[in-house]
Amino acid sequence: MNSRSPAPRPRGRRSWTCAAALVLPLAVVVACDTAGRSPAPGTGGRPSGSPTAEGTPGGASPGSSGTAPPTGTAGVPGTATVPGSSPDPSAGGGARSVRTAVYFLHGEYVSPAPRTVAAPGTAAGAVRALLAGPNGYERAHGRGTAIPSGTALRSLVIRDRVATVDLSGRYDDGGGSLSLRERLAQVVFTVTRFPSVDRVRFALDGTPVEHFGGEGIVLDRPVGRADFEDVAPAVLVDSPLLGDTVGSPLRVRGSADTFEAVFRLKVTDVTGRTAADVQVRATSGTGTRGTFDVTFPCKPRRSGPGLLTAYFDSPADGRPVTVDTVPLTVRR
Repeated sequence: MNSRSPAPRPRGRRSWTCAAALVLPLAVVVACDTAGRSPAPGTGGRPSGSPTAEGTPGGASPGSSGTAPPTGTAGVPGTATVPGSSPDPSAGGGARSVRTAVYFLHGEYVSPAPRTVAAPGTAAGAVRALLAGPNGYERAHGRGTAIPSGTALRSLVIRDRVATVDLSGRYDDGGGSLSLRERLAQVVFTVTRFPSVDRVRFALDGTPVEHFGGEGIVLDRPVGRADFEDVAPAVLVDSPLLGDTVGSPLRVRGSADTFEAVFRLKVTDVTGRTAADVQVRATSGTGTRGTFDVTFPCKPRRSGPGLLTAYFDSPADGRPVTVDTVPLTVRR
């Protein structure tokens, strides 16, 4: 089942500036960040008093390919696989795997896709997975990227909840102001999904960034998700993720900025039948992004490919306006 592109919404571009980055060490230091971020941007996590460095200077970005959907059916029937979290039990006392998400683009807005990265070094692993781009399944469902091919992660250092991300100079090649903001947002959303990071600084080839790209975007402070509200969909679903297998009851989590904080979530099954359609109210809206976490019955007629649609009824004429879609596998 093909997903629909999100409907455009008015862009209240805010004046913003991002931060001059720290001078990064080129030495390789192995450190560990931990599991995936909750849907509430900029909250949670543990303090980090001393810096931790992740990444390998000049390291290549491992790719992912193929057209098969990501795997990861939850162990408990009726729930989606939760992003970010548990060690791989098969790893024994050695390396463990952590499931997280990287943020590609669906239309002009960020959209998460699942990835599994090895600990330690999970934040750096997530950035490398982001730089590798969407796989065939994700591209078939309309996911893309504004990050130039060939961009590499040189290092990633976390201190006092700020991640300094040093990328190769290829990162700022080409593109207009929208493309530049989208690629910045992709990195910011991916790294701030981890609970130890609230904001991001940027460097290119070891040099702190003060003006980004040909458009001269000013970076004079660390930036977080709120600085990229114009490239976030009105309803951002952080779980379930693209390609997840879900059943009933279905739990959906994320953030939203809609009129009076109200919107709807609909699930359709492989036959096109509506398996669920519920009203949701976020913690805030009408110009302020809030969070939501809801669980509801989902009753498909048949198991197979399905679609989660976030939409709202137009205040003007009551017609449904699609905000975003997440392809899923729906179990009966």
